[in-house]
Amino acid sequence: MAEETAIAISFNGTTQAVMMASPQDVEDFAYGFALSEGFVAKISDVERIEVVEHPTGLEAQLWLNAQQAEVVNARRRYMSGPVGCGLCGIDSLNEALRALPTIPQTRGLLTTFDVKQATDQLRKQQPLHDQTRAVHAAGFLIAGKGILMAREDVGRHNALDKLIGGLNRAGVDPAGGAFVITSRASVDMVQKTTMVGCPALIAVSAPTALAVDVAEAAGVTLIAFARAQTFEIFSHPDRIEAGPKDVTR
Repeated sequence: MAEETAIAISFNGTTQAVMMASPQDVEDFAYGFALSEGFVAKISDVERIEVVEHPTGLEAQLWLNAQQAEVVNARRRYMSGPVGCGLCGIDSLNEALRALPTIPQTRGLLTTFDVKQATDQLRKQQPLHDQTRAVHAAGFLIAGKGILMAREDVGRHNALDKLIGGLNRAGVDPAGGAFVITSRASVDMVQKTTMVGCPALIAVSAPTALAVDVAEAAGVTLIAFARAQTFEIFSHPDRIEAGPKDVTR
């Protein structure tokens, strides 16, 4: 069975969030959460990190530089949520539809062949799912190279945060590819994608109407129902082009 445990994320000694998550890749999770939720702008804002075991769970303690600590203190909120919720416990309704950056428009990020293969390739990098049949995954897709990195978790938001943290710790810019997720595309998944500058999100299941609206406004290419060699593009289709392998001769 899949494990899940309470993981607290704290900044400079103050708890910011408590989420139920898989106890793997906790440092990636903490860094990814900090980046995707806007608590830090870059990984170097974190001076050090320590994962501490408690009788009831784990705590990822992030220590920020003085300038970033002031920013976090000015935007203090506390979240406590189960695995299926990415917006639980926010203090203000304004946080649910926060201001997002706009992703620059580009062409030719991926070919249709890349997208058709995306979820099948991600499926091959899910060892925890093979053991438990109970976890989500998020992967980073690069044109012509497939899934560069993948992370798993009982929560779909957590899996994406772990991927974001892992990429940034490895020095990989999310702007150069697309996120691929084994879940629906809800607005919070689009928000996390946008916050770290990734231009495309590919989901195996359906999008919500709000997710499509936010993706369109933020300049994100949103693709859903990506399975069995088919997919549907809901926003900014210009980033997806036909490649040589897509042409029938």
